[in-house]
Amino acid sequence: MVNIVVLNGSAHGIPSSECADALRDRLADREHTVTLADSPAAEPDLVRDADVVVGGDLRPEVLEAAEELQLFACSSAGVGHLDLEEFRDRGIAVTNASGVHGPNIAEHVLGWILLITRRLDEGIRRQNRREWNHFQAFGELRGSRVCVVGLGSIGQAIVDRLEGFDVETVGVRYSPEKGGPTDEVYGFEEIEAALVGVDYLVIACPLTETTEGLVGEDELATLPSDAVLVNIGRGPIVDTDALLSALRGNKLHAAALDVTDPEPLPEEHPLWNLSNVYITPHNSGHTPHYWERVADILVRNLEAVDETEEYEGLENQVA
Repeated sequence: MVNIVVLNGSAHGIPSSECADALRDRLADREHTVTLADSPAAEPDLVRDADVVVGGDLRPEVLEAAEELQLFACSSAGVGHLDLEEFRDRGIAVTNASGVHGPNIAEHVLGWILLITRRLDEGIRRQNRREWNHFQAFGELRGSRVCVVGLGSIGQAIVDRLEGFDVETVGVRYSPEKGGPTDEVYGFEEIEAALVGVDYLVIACPLTETTEGLVGEDELATLPSDAVLVNIGRGPIVDTDALLSALRGNKLHAAALDVTDPEPLPEEHPLWNLSNVYITPHNSGHTPHYWERVADILVRNLEAVDETEEYEGLENQVA
């Protein structure tokens, strides 16, 4: 029997009680126990006999109390806030939630691309004015060249959803020798070559020392003047001043930004005033299925532990 504790918290406004419910449902035919901490104060006592803890973070006093802990199933994809060396020293495996955002963020990207391509926003404006007056679409997605920077779970989900649109795809990743689901694959140092003739540039990579400022003046100048940039990665991956200059100078058709630099975007920032910029407040990651997917990852890992009797080689294991 595995004793599982779900920490008190939420993700995208959804309480972690949904994770506990999902785990109970999926583990109903096993003798595992699932306990939900109803407050942060209750966590130290609850984790004392826990084999597995699920949550966004493990506070030092909670980690210290978790003397039997074998696995911390972090409910976020990023684990930069965790002291992974401390977990290793204690012999505690750590997994993350990489992949839970793939479907929803990919849909967010496709939604923007289709809106801009078919000028659906103009249709909405004319509807609001009760104006029956024809307008021209920007074009068709079919036959275009789409570059996805970052071929992790989110980038791959985007490429998967592009398959039915008859487009040419280009991928940019850290290790191009690994290949990928795109028609062509380039390394980060080859990004300018990858951008030649690209109609839609999608940023889906994490922010690192390598990717900060990855798309600047030279990269934007390489794109055709009717290209569209979509950023659901992190704001600083794209040089904001260079982006503004390209948009104002008609060197870029449009930009759709779920992330910005700075973030939150100040009310007086010029990006707000450009008619060819589409902004959402870093919410492409929202999905009502978030905790279900976190639970699914843990259930698959528990199945692996049942077979091997070891907390090693797990899905999404980072420590």
